[in-house]
Amino acid sequence: MTLDHRAVSARNTFAGPPIDRIHARRRDEPWLAQQLADPATRLLFLWRSRTLVTAGDSARPATFPAAGAEPLLAAAESVTLLGRDGSSSLWVAVDLPDGAPPPEALTRAGEFRDLRELAPSLPAEESALLCQARALAYWHRRHQFCGVCGHPTRSAEAGHLRQCTNEACAEQHFPRTDPAIIVLVTSMGRCLLGRQSGWPPGRFSTVAGFVEPGESVEEAVAREVEEETGVVVGRVSYHSSQPWPFPASVMLGFTAEAREETIRLDDELEEARWFSAHDLRAALKAGTVRLPGPISIAYRLIEHWYDAQGPERLETVGLAPW
Repeated sequence: MTLDHRAVSARNTFAGPPIDRIHARRRDEPWLAQQLADPATRLLFLWRSRTLVTAGDSARPATFPAAGAEPLLAAAESVTLLGRDGSSSLWVAVDLPDGAPPPEALTRAGEFRDLRELAPSLPAEESALLCQARALAYWHRRHQFCGVCGHPTRSAEAGHLRQCTNEACAEQHFPRTDPAIIVLVTSMGRCLLGRQSGWPPGRFSTVAGFVEPGESVEEAVAREVEEETGVVVGRVSYHSSQPWPFPASVMLGFTAEAREETIRLDDELEEARWFSAHDLRAALKAGTVRLPGPISIAYRLIEHWYDAQGPERLETVGLAPW
């Protein structure tokens, strides 16, 4: 079976559909000022890493027109152009200072909530926009000073660059995303899942870890699996990817075939086990095993493997909450 990686990635939460990020206009400051004065431009507000959404169970981003919001823009920690969505609306993220409560005009319109909690109920395009907003706000807050000379930096290029204000340095700092691998290891119709000691009882997931400097992602897969479980993998296959703004990663999803199956744990995992589809189904039904939430690529990797084992789909088994 041929895997359509683009189609698979598009099903991952935060991964799409893509928006027009308007890269070519980021340096056009007169154009940006014009957009910020346009009533059609939508402002998306963040405060303490939470996003302003409408109140209630079916929350949606509570956006405001840019026209008339000059005081909020002037006081913001960062203002970042996100792009244009499928309806041609221009979206701009505004990160408010932590030290003071948000203005009453915003809290009357909704509430600030964590994106991880919101994501399952959001349309794909909105979850992707909120993901981008959260990740860029995080980056701005942690790069307010130049890592070369220590002088303050300023936002530039519509929020996609921070420039050192020291003319003798003038270093440019671009947003960074940490690459991390996440992998489902399989062997003879079974998959390998593990759990950390700090997790709630019964929680199992796939192996994951950050890519180290000078390391290919395939090497990172093999190293992380062996470090955490002692299992040695052979063939490694790409599955899909997922932006993960908690705080600033991109998860590169893989499957891998075990070459040596013996489990030898290090200090990171409390337990690791091989599960057949039958074993996993029975444990999920009994409530002794809980899987990652459906917004995670870990769940998607397990789901893809489980659904290929037989007529039953994982989504029909039922999931205990994280």
